[in-house]
Amino acid sequence: MPAPTEPETAAQPDLSPAALWPFTRLAARSGDLELRYLDDDLLAAVAAVAARGVHAEDFMPFDFPWTRGTPVEVARSVLAYEWGKRAAMSPDAWTIELAVLVDGVPAGIQAIDATNFAVTRTVETGSWLGRAFQGRGIGTRMRALMLHLAFAGLGAEVATTSAWADNGPSNGVTRRLGYSPNGVRLESREGKQTEKLHYRLTRAAWGENQAARLSDVTLTGTEQVREFLRIS
Repeated sequence: MPAPTEPETAAQPDLSPAALWPFTRLAARSGDLELRYLDDDLLAAVAAVAARGVHAEDFMPFDFPWTRGTPVEVARSVLAYEWGKRAAMSPDAWTIELAVLVDGVPAGIQAIDATNFAVTRTVETGSWLGRAFQGRGIGTRMRALMLHLAFAGLGAEVATTSAWADNGPSNGVTRRLGYSPNGVRLESREGKQTEKLHYRLTRAAWGENQAARLSDVTLTGTEQVREFLRIS
């Protein structure tokens, strides 16, 4: 009579935080500049940067005026917005929001979002930078680093962006990185009709424009994120 065999044990799934939410591993680095996932500790630090000021009082660079209010209100709006983006993440519609760190110091946020990315292969960029870090070329570098993540890391074919016509710094970054104009629209900014400029950058144009490329980029965690977002 054969000896009894032990029942097979089913393989247990990896339920670690990094496996369940692979964005925690996501990072892009170039020299002293890093884009890193916003865990709650880093998110609080970035919210404090926003509370200290993002732009002049008489100007609004954003579609939604989240920077209006007391420092506490501004910081809380950053927390609420980022938590909402986490909760809404899915392969069909996603937003990747990464902290911008300069020499390890939180300076702002650089983001990309996409809808039906598996079909469109298109991302939209958006960002903000604390006033203490502006005027040092960081805005251009952090956008270039995120474009590297989008094109080389996630397989994007097109990146779009937009800015109000009177937002000189944002439009300047966009033009330096080789985007092509993609139309002008009249939209509402704090209840007033305002021109918004739209731009488009293809993967081919990005690859040909040395001003848009950083030579020392290191990407981490992209494979796990692609799997989560079902990016083939």
